[in-house]
Amino acid sequence: MDISIVIPLFNEAESLPELHRWINQVMRNHHFEYETIFIDDGSTDDSWSIIEKLQKDDPRVRGIRFRRNYGKSAALNVGFEHTQGDVVITMDADLQDSPEEIPELYKLIKSEGYDLVSGWKKKRYDPISKTIPTKLYNYVTSKMSGIQLHDMNCGLKAYTSDVVKNIEVYGEMHRYIPVIAKWAGFKKNR
Repeated sequence: MDISIVIPLFNEAESLPELHRWINQVMRNHHFEYETIFIDDGSTDDSWSIIEKLQKDDPRVRGIRFRRNYGKSAALNVGFEHTQGDVVITMDADLQDSPEEIPELYKLIKSEGYDLVSGWKKKRYDPISKTIPTKLYNYVTSKMSGIQLHDMNCGLKAYTSDVVKNIEVYGEMHRYIPVIAKWAGFKKNR
């Protein structure tokens, strides 16, 4: 299998059908063999019922449901355990990460030998109270870790399957996956 797409989510019922349609369109256009793994992190809306319907209608969809909200790191960690693809893509379910970026991320992993590739939001739809701390966080983390990424916290990332099978994320560690991968001996980050 070429790609596993891991999507942690919490209360994203409105965006799930559109995200699923968009992913399928991109993946079909590029002839990828893929799976989409939705991890419902204790949603209180209709997210899980939508995932169940998507699973029923599309054999490439798998859903994992947490009974309560454990956080993004726990959702990613469980998603990573269930991946079968050579390349693992993570993305948020809120439609701010574009599936159109998946082919380029895949190419950078497969053709250019990167272990981890991070997307970044060129245009953020977040309030300034979030964008300024994010910029500060990215600057400090880059300086401290030596990893030069535009947006450490962007949900849109690509990994080799070797990376996700050899790291563990918990607590709020999802923010530091590029650093964790570097500490685990993976060198090529972009």
